[in-house]
Amino acid sequence: MRALKRAGFVVDRISGSHHIMRHADGRKSSIPVHAGKTLRRGLLASILKDVCLSIEELRQLL
Repeated sequence: MRALKRAGFVVDRISGSHHIMRHADGRKSSIPVHAGKTLRRGLLASILKDVCLSIEELRQLL
């Protein structure tokens, strides 16, 4: 979530344990937020695909 915030995304709404993040240009994705758990590789890839970011761009934002 921190990297997406740095990329210009904001939390649009919260539905249960999922934060729906939206960018001003219309890109959006749902991010599950569970304390102490990390995202698995497939879910992270899906989120990056939704927001049109590459792994290298994500690394630069971290």
